[in-house]
Amino acid sequence: MRLFVDWSAFYWAPADIFGSGKVLVFGEVIDKDGTPFSADMRGILKKFSNDKFDKDGYTLNAANEIEGFVFEGLDAERKYHETHEFKYVNTGGYYHSLPGDPLRKFIDTVAEVQRAMGFENEKDHPEVAPSQFEINYSYGEVTAAADTIQLYKLICRQVATNLGLTASFLPKPVVGVNGSGMHTNVSVNGKGGKNLMWDAKGNEKLSDFGWKFIDRILTVGRDTCLIYNASVNAYRRLDPHFEAPNQIKASAVDRGSMVRVPIGNERSARVEVRSVGPDANPYAVLYSVFKTGLDGSIASDPNLRTADRYLPDNIYDALADFKQSPWITTMFGEDVKGRYAELKQASADRCPRLLGTFVKPEEVQYHHEIYNQYLWNLF
Repeated sequence: MRLFVDWSAFYWAPADIFGSGKVLVFGEVIDKDGTPFSADMRGILKKFSNDKFDKDGYTLNAANEIEGFVFEGLDAERKYHETHEFKYVNTGGYYHSLPGDPLRKFIDTVAEVQRAMGFENEKDHPEVAPSQFEINYSYGEVTAAADTIQLYKLICRQVATNLGLTASFLPKPVVGVNGSGMHTNVSVNGKGGKNLMWDAKGNEKLSDFGWKFIDRILTVGRDTCLIYNASVNAYRRLDPHFEAPNQIKASAVDRGSMVRVPIGNERSARVEVRSVGPDANPYAVLYSVFKTGLDGSIASDPNLRTADRYLPDNIYDALADFKQSPWITTMFGEDVKGRYAELKQASADRCPRLLGTFVKPEEVQYHHEIYNQYLWNLF
């Protein structure tokens, strides 16, 4: 296989944060016969976006609200099997952070680096849980938006390391406080730039196009859960007691709903998928959201948007729903579907089957397939 550089996704990395002479670049994986590699999720997302523009005149937009934690010390996740704890750098909450506070310094530095790299920052603040943060930026075209998620997490990790801290995107690193989500806001512009989600006279000012988009997502809510919640730890987060969604329904106000309809206007009207964890593959997530919302089918249940249905509360049930889903096969094909399921099965099998009431070392230590290959070989 070969890697083709995507020169539209080339970034200079600020030298005072990343060191001298560093650039960040994204690419496309090409198979030996010259065609796009079927398991390159970025390539799949980019092709889908381009096809929708060419065929229907659609521009797919996304913006993600990515929460995370900052913990004391370097490599706090890798050392968790020794320490069995994460130490907060701040025990406040929303806006309870003074200018010299470690969490505030981290947030301000990340925001400055983002601005230097071309992010259109909107707001940044500590979140509800101790040592938790959220740094928001403006929406973009879907492939660029997914790249931005990768850049955002890399910037956070690099800034934290420079400060002697650890930025963690585990969905639920500490039991008993709010976990971290990656609320995924999406909209579609038609020809002429019109926001197809907006209707001033629609229910919650969302158009019929927007509600059908939601209905398709709700129809396969359980099937796609493994894409949006890709780790063992992610299923700790899906608890409505901590403002996290576990109900397959849509609402303008209920934070326990999988899909929310935010207050919007002609420019900002959108659909928010709240069940996504911050450790999910952003390309797979955004491809799944748009592919489902635009091309999926709608269940005949008249109570679909308010039905008493729930997302899986553990990765094994999510795996079962994923494997039996015809829609997942349609989206990804049998080969990619099977490979993804194998990876997640291996991740699940390396951890205790029951989540229990405290975070186990294995669900942190064996969290990422790529980062922990050395550890997994030892396992």
